[in-house]
Amino acid sequence: MSLDTARPNMTHMQERIDLAAAFRWTARLNLHEGVANHFSMAISDDGSRFLMNPNQMHFSRIRASDLIEMDANDPDALIGTDADITAWGLHGGIHRHCPHARCAMHVHSIHATVLACLQDSRLPPIDQNCATFYNRIVIDDHYNGLAMEDEGNRCAALFSDPKHKVMVMGNHGVMVIGATVAETFNRLYYFERAAETYIRALQTGQPLRVLSDEVAEKTARMLEDYPEQDTRHLAELKAILDEEGSTYAD
Repeated sequence: MSLDTARPNMTHMQERIDLAAAFRWTARLNLHEGVANHFSMAISDDGSRFLMNPNQMHFSRIRASDLIEMDANDPDALIGTDADITAWGLHGGIHRHCPHARCAMHVHSIHATVLACLQDSRLPPIDQNCATFYNRIVIDDHYNGLAMEDEGNRCAALFSDPKHKVMVMGNHGVMVIGATVAETFNRLYYFERAAETYIRALQTGQPLRVLSDEVAEKTARMLEDYPEQDTRHLAELKAILDEEGSTYAD
């Protein structure tokens, strides 16, 4: 019996469960900020229909059944829903204009946000985690306030190159995209670790040991081809939550 068949009044249960687990673990790692951040997952072929967390609900409490279904092409989508207007602006723009971005995760995690606050927000390949993102980051230098619809559309346009999977949102935080919840969460996790390594390395005041362009690109490609790391990562996190009796899958 499929998950959708088991719960006939709710569809896309696997996506809901995976996304809920990602919310719970993001809170556990303290990558969220209060009740301000948001994730989404496309559920239609064209990507325009998507699941999103309710307005200002803490990540540590989100369940699969709490996720709201939205339509990026419906101008009245917010009416009668418990959806955050800035989440709609940012994620609606991405799912409207970037069909390759099936999943999108936006947080104000500490080290990624510190990187976003630097005059030079590039992430040099100083270790393996940093090399993962070599030439795969786009930097937004034109923050223009809260992510209402116009701001969301502007940000979405920066993801025009499918090679770019991470947006360092200058003065704001980070947006990570991917094909699945597992891929996107895995990328979010490692980007925060990479940003932390870089920020801590800067704090030493010592010269950085930067990898060559050739080795950095080689490493990035090898990691992209590394089998099943993202799916196994999320599967292990769900297994831990299940052992703890978590309600994330409800």
